[in-house]
Amino acid sequence: MQDNHPFQLQPSFERLRAAWLEQRPSYEQRRDDLKRLRRLFRERLDEMSKAVSADFGHRSVHETLLGEGSVVLSEIDHTLARLKAWMKPERRAAGWKLWPAKAEIRFVPLGVVGIISPWNYPVNLALAPLVAAIGAGNHVLLKPSEHTPRTSEFLRTLIADVFPDTRATVVLGGADLSAAFSALPFDHLFFTGSTAVGRKVMAAAAQNLTPVTLELGGKSPAIVGETADLPRAANRIATGKFFNAGQTCIAPDYVLVHESKRDAFVTLLKQQMGERYGAGNGYEDYTSIINEAQHDRLATLVNDARARGYELVSLLDMKQMPPSRVRMLEPTVVLDPDQDSAVMREEIFGPILPVIGYRTPAEAIGYVLGRDRPLALYCFSADAAEIEAILARIVAGGVCVNDTLYQFACNDMPFGGVGASGMGHYHGREGFLTFSKSMSVLRKYDPAPSDLISPPYKGLTDKLVRFITWIPGR
Repeated sequence: MQDNHPFQLQPSFERLRAAWLEQRPSYEQRRDDLKRLRRLFRERLDEMSKAVSADFGHRSVHETLLGEGSVVLSEIDHTLARLKAWMKPERRAAGWKLWPAKAEIRFVPLGVVGIISPWNYPVNLALAPLVAAIGAGNHVLLKPSEHTPRTSEFLRTLIADVFPDTRATVVLGGADLSAAFSALPFDHLFFTGSTAVGRKVMAAAAQNLTPVTLELGGKSPAIVGETADLPRAANRIATGKFFNAGQTCIAPDYVLVHESKRDAFVTLLKQQMGERYGAGNGYEDYTSIINEAQHDRLATLVNDARARGYELVSLLDMKQMPPSRVRMLEPTVVLDPDQDSAVMREEIFGPILPVIGYRTPAEAIGYVLGRDRPLALYCFSADAAEIEAILARIVAGGVCVNDTLYQFACNDMPFGGVGASGMGHYHGREGFLTFSKSMSVLRKYDPAPSDLISPPYKGLTDKLVRFITWIPGR
């Protein structure tokens, strides 16, 4: 695999731009492209799974099929089933002042869009926005993560086999290429990654007034109420937190649990982890940390918590872990860490889970409100009033009640952050709209206001202006 040099970006961009200006993709072209992508992607699921596992060191094939394959195929199918309806002009009311007239919104493609995708779900988070961009009629330049080189090469080959390089192209490289990529005059730039890098991407895009969608992250809380079904909550939080070893932007980052149930919750969580990932299952479904830098960062968080005297609870006996497995980090609970501790200052993005006791729902809500707005919020309760109180106070990118992660899997709901966790949306129709210009079209018939209202504003013209101005406030 050979990386692209930054100077190669401009010719690729100009080739995509020239082809788009010559002929915008029709509905038939978009449909055929998505069908071909679906067919070739489905044929290569095994190849994809092997590439992803090799990049991580080890990742369960089932986690890859669930977290990558099924999500992409579902997004393609959802788009194909609805694309023709999404593309239809939307009628709007012109209003009596403009009569006779017809008003509509046309959803037109933007042009050439850029997508920068991350390493944690290297296929899903590259192809899902690409599906939306292609469905909306754009040409795409995609830059996948340099931290998953085998998967990035898989994507480059797949895209080259699906699209001509005048409609979609993959470029490979590191931080230098990403910086040059962000500075291209795209019609829209879509970035998934850390908040720190997102700021740099947005600053570079601003030089061209390029609009951006930023899918970032942050510390997503799970609130477990006093009336919650505790075994069910522990089961579902274990799924959300330890799928992909916690390397998920919408994983529960910390848990707020009623203090009367804190210890029982941790006991149930440990039981769940042993049943899911333990030696009896050969640790087959427990994923490696992506690289040494991330592993060292996470180990530092655990060491800081230990040095501060917090109680740590190991959730999985890893003594029988096969020596061939690399960068396996022991899943650990940190009990009641302070807000200024390392595990509570930064997004964890790994198998470390702070569990914090609270006394009242108001205290739990206040704890979350004192932090940046999260990408995801999870609440577990059998009390409808308690759930509504949480939803009424906390603003998050998305919410899942009595489960985790699965708000992402709902194709018909927008996915995106708010504040420090991101801006903009995709998935389903919202993805189509993100990569479209909602172009207003007014068809005016005689008589026109221009014929009746123009200087000098005297006589009948004066009366018309005063009449129109008076009507709204009558």
